[in-house]
Amino acid sequence: MHIVLHQPEIPANTGNIGRTCVATGSSLHLIEPLGFRLDEKQIKRAGMDYWDRLDLHRYINFEDFKKQNPNAKVWMATTKAKKSYTEVEFGQDDFIMFGKESAGIPEEILVDNEDTCIRIPMGFDIRSLNLSNSVAIVLYEALRQNGFAGLEKEGELHRLHWNSGR
Repeated sequence: MHIVLHQPEIPANTGNIGRTCVATGSSLHLIEPLGFRLDEKQIKRAGMDYWDRLDLHRYINFEDFKKQNPNAKVWMATTKAKKSYTEVEFGQDDFIMFGKESAGIPEEILVDNEDTCIRIPMGFDIRSLNLSNSVAIVLYEALRQNGFAGLEKEGELHRLHWNSGR
C-alpha cells in the first residue's frame, strides 16, 4: 500500500504516519510544500528509530506525483466524499491520499476524482479527525481487505507462554 500526504503541516503527524507505514510495509509519499523540515526532532521522535527504514518518496507538487505514478489508483480521503472507506475495494498497490491538516485535499483535485473520494463517517459537529488517526483507520481497512499480506498476524508473550486450549 501507499500513503500520500498532500502538503502535511504538522511534523508529529507525519512522524506517526511514517512509523505506521514502516509497521505495515507501506510506502509514504509526501507532496510539497511541507509545513516543516524532514530533519526536525518532532518527526524523528514520533517515527522513533524506524524512520531510516521508511520507504519515502517526495514530490514538488501534485502534478509531479501524477507524472511519477501515472497508473496509480489513488483513493482520496476527504470529509466531502459521498461514500465511506468501507464501501470500496482496495487493491494491494493502491495509493490512499490525505490532505493537509488545516484544509484537506484541495477541491481543485477532488472535483476531478469524485469516484475515488472516500470518507470516514463521523458526527455532524466536528470538522475532521486527526490526520495520523485517519491514515491508520483507512490503511488498516485496506490491509484487512487484502488479508494483511506480508504482516505478522500472531504475537508471543515476552516472559510467559500462552495457555493453549483455554
